[in-house]
Amino acid sequence: MERLQSAIDKARARRKDDRPKGQAVPIAAQPHQLPESLTLDAWAGIPEFVPQPDVMRRNRVLTFAGGGESTPFDMLRTKVLQQMRANNWRRLAVTSPGGACGKTTVCANLAFSLARQSDIRTLMIDMDMRRPALARTLGIEREGLQFSKALEGRADPLVHMRRYGSNLAVGLCEAPIRAPSELLQSDTAHAVLNDLERRLDVSLTIFDMPPMLATDDVLAFVGNVDCVLLVAAAESTTTKEVDICERDLAAQTNVLGVVLNKCRYPENDHNYDYYE
Repeated sequence: MERLQSAIDKARARRKDDRPKGQAVPIAAQPHQLPESLTLDAWAGIPEFVPQPDVMRRNRVLTFAGGGESTPFDMLRTKVLQQMRANNWRRLAVTSPGGACGKTTVCANLAFSLARQSDIRTLMIDMDMRRPALARTLGIEREGLQFSKALEGRADPLVHMRRYGSNLAVGLCEAPIRAPSELLQSDTAHAVLNDLERRLDVSLTIFDMPPMLATDDVLAFVGNVDCVLLVAAAESTTTKEVDICERDLAAQTNVLGVVLNKCRYPENDHNYDYYE
């Protein structure tokens, strides 16, 4: 893992030196804040769901319960928030080089960790429309949820969303669709997202994207986010794959960092225990 990280750092340094001076980086449009009463009405219009603890644990959404097991994701949450606040960013895409890297699990854990911060309104949307997995991960199935209809302008987005508590909303797809790349880069989808963020007065939006090297879906959409988190799988993702993804992403937006997932031998030698 140290060799992988060293290689990634060297590749980043080379790209930083090669980047043209003064290169513009697209920044997502900021939502115009509505009166609080209208914002609260919009949130109340999203059907609420109550996650089942056994389902969440089985699907490794550890931040739902909090405690010691959620600490790595809580640390990720804090680092993400610090960087996004420092740069006035609001949109974060999460992708991976290939499949089975755990990007949906990372998205869900990050979102539920953010939900424990009552002053932050978080929106999470499943944009992996070839193999949507977020609804199954959260135990929300067979409810006819298809957020792609909202992106097409054929339905109110709130109908295809579920709310956890008062500050986390999730846009879900239960079935794959045809031509997701064309939808993701359509003007209609962009307008729907802008309006939704404005209606809900969102602090941060997380997009669960498809694997980057499998299709052109990520490249079709990623220019509309402020930054991207890349999830790599230990002993599976190669340094070359990470380098290719970082290079292509950096051409359109900001690479927030790389999360190394599925480590079989995590280090835990800090000698720090605490009571919950």
